[in-house]
This record gives sequence, structure tokens and C-alpha cells, in this order.
Amino acid sequence: MEGADGGPCSSFRQPLLSMTFFTSEHESKLDAKGRLVLPARIKSQLPDDERELVIRKGFEQCLILYPTVEFKKVFSKISSLNEFNEEYRKLQRNFLSGVVTVELDANGRFLLPRNMLSYAQLDKEVTLVGTGNKVEIWNPSIYEKHLINDPGELSKLAEKYLNE
Repeated sequence: MEGADGGPCSSFRQPLLSMTFFTSEHESKLDAKGRLVLPARIKSQLPDDERELVIRKGFEQCLILYPTVEFKKVFSKISSLNEFNEEYRKLQRNFLSGVVTVELDANGRFLLPRNMLSYAQLDKEVTLVGTGNKVEIWNPSIYEKHLINDPGELSKLAEKYLNE
């Protein structure tokens, strides 16, 4: 779709400009206090003046880092579940109890709570993985166990979920 100037329609451009788009692997280190420096590439993808981030315990043994605007989308889904359904309550309780808000300091660092460091077995070295609208924070050796090493397996998953 083109606009009057022959370029992409502005209604198409705007959502792309405002989307969070994290990709790639990034190596980082925790300091002695449990603070993590957010790599510049990730920090540059945060919405303007975003100082507050949301971290939750991942389904795998990692942490998930969201810009607040992205976490609000997830929160909206989970908080809209019927509180009278036992499974929904269990999901809400377990999902939301593993969530904390952190703030970036002037140096682009944030403090990871001790219980989250323990959950993800984070020590000094960490691997951050951009997964679109969020960033996973991993112990590098645990992360390696979750990677697909067989190109054939990756191809089959891509065919199964991305082939239209």
C-alpha cells in the first residue's frame, strides 16, 4: 500500500516505528550486587525514556524482560481470565507471583532480585536473547541446552509453524 508520496502508507509505517523489536544474542555480566548492564543494542530498542522494566520468571529456567508497554499486553490477557475458574486462578497466581518491576539507573543497569537470580541460576556471565517483544536472560550453560543444534529440526519447526 502506498501513500500520496509513493512511499509506504503512513498508517502502515507508524505501528512499525512504535514496535519493540529485540533480536540476537548478547553477552553481559552481573556485578557483585546482582546488577545487570543492559547492552546498548537492547537499550536502544526500548520505547523513548523507558526507565521501568518488568521481569518475570520464564517457563524455562530463565528470566523474561519486558518493556512496560509490552508486559501490559500480557497482563491484560492474564488478568481478564475468569476468577471463578480454578485453573485460571492457578495460572494467574503462579504467573503473576513471579513478576517484579525494576528501574534502569543512569548507567543502564538494573538490580535483579536474589530469588530471580537463584531461579535462573545466574552468577556472573549471562546471555540475553532478543525474542521480538521481550528479552530472555539466561545462564549460558542452561541456554545452550535449549538451543536446536540440528538444522533439520529447525527446518521442520519452521515448516510446521511458519508455512502458510
